[in-house]
Amino acid sequence: MALQHKERVLVLDFGSQVSHLICRRCREVGVYSELRSCQTGLDDIQAFNPDALILSGGPHSVYEPGAPHLRREVWEYAKMRKIPILGICYGFQEMCHALGGRVEPGTKKEFGRTVMTITSGDTRAQNGEQSHKRGRVEPSLFAGLSSKEEVWMSHGDKVTKLPPGMCSIAYSDNSECVACADHLQRLYGVQFHPEVTHTPNGTKMISNFIKNICGLKCKWNMQDFCTQEVDRITQIVKGKHVIGAVSGGVDSSVAAALMHRAIGNKFHPFLVDSGLLRKDEAVEVKKRMDAHIKGMNLKVINATDDFMKELKDVSEPETKRKIIGRLFIEQFEKAVNKLGLDPKDCMLLQGTLYPDVIESTSYKGPSTVIKTHHNVGGLPEKMKMGVLEPLRLLFKDEVRSLGRKLGLPHESVMRHPFPGPGLGIRIIDSVTKEKADTLRKADAIYIEEIRKSGDYDKISQAYAALLPTVKTVGVMGDHRTYGCVVVLRAVTTTDFMTADWYHMPYEVLGRISSRIINEVPGVNRVCYDVSQKPPATIEWE
Repeated sequence: MALQHKERVLVLDFGSQVSHLICRRCREVGVYSELRSCQTGLDDIQAFNPDALILSGGPHSVYEPGAPHLRREVWEYAKMRKIPILGICYGFQEMCHALGGRVEPGTKKEFGRTVMTITSGDTRAQNGEQSHKRGRVEPSLFAGLSSKEEVWMSHGDKVTKLPPGMCSIAYSDNSECVACADHLQRLYGVQFHPEVTHTPNGTKMISNFIKNICGLKCKWNMQDFCTQEVDRITQIVKGKHVIGAVSGGVDSSVAAALMHRAIGNKFHPFLVDSGLLRKDEAVEVKKRMDAHIKGMNLKVINATDDFMKELKDVSEPETKRKIIGRLFIEQFEKAVNKLGLDPKDCMLLQGTLYPDVIESTSYKGPSTVIKTHHNVGGLPEKMKMGVLEPLRLLFKDEVRSLGRKLGLPHESVMRHPFPGPGLGIRIIDSVTKEKADTLRKADAIYIEEIRKSGDYDKISQAYAALLPTVKTVGVMGDHRTYGCVVVLRAVTTTDFMTADWYHMPYEVLGRISSRIINEVPGVNRVCYDVSQKPPATIEWE
C-alpha cells in the first residue's frame, strides 16, 4: 500500500550516479517524488499516477545498441494525459531521439562548468530542422534567471536536430541547443545537470518546471508524511505485533518513535548487543530511549558470544553482512518466542532509508549494485516475520525533520548514523572480541574529541576503522613496535548518496592521533581518510 500524496513527480532513472538528487530537489521544492527504473512498465507508472515525469541522465549513447529507452507506451500515455516531461542530459537526448530528432557524437565533449545563454524568447522549429531565429517569448523554465547562467555539463553527444514542435531556449559556445521546449506539448529538455550544486540556480529551474509548467502547489511536508504514515502503519499491521530492531541511531530511533505512536503497546523494541556496538552503547541507548519515548520499554539482548563465534574466521565483507543479518533475525525470533507470540503473526521494524534502497537495487540498464545494505540485502530469504520499513522512501535529512516532528531531542535527531552490522564492517578483517575492543577504544576517543572541539555537529558521519592485517613499524620509548593502523573517517553530506570528506582542523587530528596511539594498546599509526563519495563509499566495507 503506497502513500497517497496529492502531488507526485516520478523520476525515471537511466543510470546517472546523481539521479537521486533529482528526487531530493523535487522534495525540497515541496512535492513528493520517487525514483524508478527507466524500464518501469506502464502499469506501475499508471499506479503511481504522476503529475510530471523527469528523465535522468545516464552513461549511454541513445543511438548505441542496447542503450536504455523509455517504453513507447509510456510516451503515448504521457501525451494522452498531457503530463509535463523534463529530460535531463541523457533524458533530454532520449526525448529528442524518441520524438523524431537526431543525436550524434559531439566533436567536443563537455565535462564541468559551462556558461549558457538563455534566449530572449522562443526558437521555433521549422520542418523538423533546428531554427536559430530567436523571438520575444520568455521560456518559463528559466523564469527569474539572468540571461547567462553557469551550469554543469557531463556529456559527449549532442542534439543536432530537434523534434518537430521543439525550439531551442538556451545555447552555449559548444552547442546551439543547451535547452529546448515544446510549450504546447509541455516537453522540456536540458543538456546540463540542474540537480547538482555545481549548477547554482539548478533548484530554481526544477522549481520553475514543477510550479510554473506543471502548476503544482508544492505543499508536501513531514507533518503530512507523519500523519499519513501512522494511518498506513495501522492499516498494514492490523492485529499483528511489531518487533523493533533498535540500534540507537537516528534511523531506528525515529522509526521506533513513529511505530510507538501508531500502535502503542503492540510494538516491542529490542536492542541486540552483538559485541559490535560502540563503547557503552547499549546502556546509553536504553537510557535515552526510555527517557524520550515514554512507555516504549526497550529491552536489551546480550548476544555477544553468538556473534563472535560465527564471525571468528570470516573476513569477506558481504559474508560478514549476511551472517550478522541472519544472527539478528534469530535473536529477534527467540525474543518473539519468549513473548509467547507466533513469528508469523509479527512484523520486523527496520530503519531502512531511501539511499539504502537505491544503493542495494540494480536497475536494469542503469545502476549496478555497490553493496548490500544490512537493512535491505543482509537478511535471510526464509524469514518467518514480515519486514516493515516506514522510512524507506525518506532521505536522511527528512528523517531528522520527522524526528523533530515526533518530539525527539537534538542529541537523538542529530546523532551520527551507525550501521546495522556495527563495528563488524569497520574491522577490515575477521572479527574477534579483542579486535572489537581495540576499535571500540579508538572510536570512543575520536568521538569524544570531536564533541569537545565542536566539530561533531558539523560532521554528518564520523567513525574509526581498524586495519588489523596492516602492521606498521613504530617506536615507543626505546622499543620498536609492530602495530595496527586506525583510520579516521569524517564526511559531510545531506542525503548520504554523495559525500565530501570533512576538513578536520589539524590540531584536532593531532590530539586524536596522540591519544589513540598512547591509550589504545596495539595501535601505532593513525590515518585520516580524504576520499569523496563517489568514487569511495562512506563505510570501508
